Amino acid sequence: MAKKKDQEDEVIVDIEEVYSKSEEFVEKYKKQLTYVVGGIGLVIAGYFAYTKLYLEPLESEAQSEMFKAEQYFRQDSLEKAINGDGVAYGFVDILDFYGGTKSANLAHYYLGIAYLRQGLFEDAIDELEEFSSDDVMLTSIAEGAQGDAYMELGDKKSAVAQYMKAAEVKPNGYSSPIYLIKAGQALESMGEYKDAVEVYESIKEDYPESQEGRDIDKYIARASSFVN
Repeated sequence: MAKKKDQEDEVIVDIEEVYSKSEEFVEKYKKQLTYVVGGIGLVIAGYFAYTKLYLEPLESEAQSEMFKAEQYFRQDSLEKAINGDGVAYGFVDILDFYGGTKSANLAHYYLGIAYLRQGLFEDAIDELEEFSSDDVMLTSIAEGAQGDAYMELGDKKSAVAQYMKAAEVKPNGYSSPIYLIKAGQALESMGEYKDAVEVYESIKEDYPESQEGRDIDKYIARASSFVN
């Protein structure tokens, strides 16, 4: 019992010693700590001021300014969508004037797809690499579009990698089999028939009810005929 009492006393002493040293530390560095706490407060206040007074109004303005460019994009008026019409901004202007906003991020996507349609494949890849989103479909399309651009540039290995990334963004029965088919076809064009068969068989196993899944046997048969 005495031993336990001694241990308890030691714990109390240790706690008191720590508390005492903490008080001494605070007293010794009171001025510096005040500056640190004040600095943290200024950073937090600055962040909220930047967000509320600058970024949110800028975001709203960017969305408004990009509306016409999105219309031109949907109408396939790509040059006006990219560079504007002399009055309304194009996506390039959105990046120039509203960098850091969500609209600017989306402008990278639009520009990437527009450049791809124009045959500017390296520019398309550059823009699409800058795009990021939580939207599964947009992310899949952006990754897959890079695959299309690499195919056009003759870089089939990179194209396959992009198609597989597009299929795996968040596996689903709509976009995944589309990009897996593209990956398989790219592999066939490289003479990698065994790998192509494996990709096609993954569609048959994982997405049998998709349009691609219903037609997949003919792809498997074709690629298999070249496997030694």
